[in-house]
Amino acid sequence: QVQLVESGGGSVQAGGSLRLSCAASGSIFSRHTMSWYRQAPGKQRELVAEIIRGGSANYADSAKGRFTISRDNAKNTMYLQLNSLKPEDTAVYFCRAREFSPFGATYWGQGTQVTVSS
Repeated sequence: QVQLVESGGGSVQAGGSLRLSCAASGSIFSRHTMSWYRQAPGKQRELVAEIIRGGSANYADSAKGRFTISRDNAKNTMYLQLNSLKPEDTAVYFCRAREFSPFGATYWGQGTQVTVSS
């Protein structure tokens, strides 16, 4: 069973920065696609960024140029650097791990709140 714990959320003004962390219970990065999702009030959960098999990163259009996903294999921790934050980035941010296999299991963290004020 994989456990994921997010941290680093908070309240910032527009233009500010935050770094989110997702600590995994063990060395899972070599077997899982690691992703950051977010969910704003009244909206569906959406993909923000992910690191896929092979280590390449993909970003939602809204995140390109402002957010950076990374991971530290030695610490079993994934990060999301949020720069140039906008009020529309306000959401709960979730970490997700999905096994590479076609019917692989999916694991979610509990989420961390990011609030951006104008």
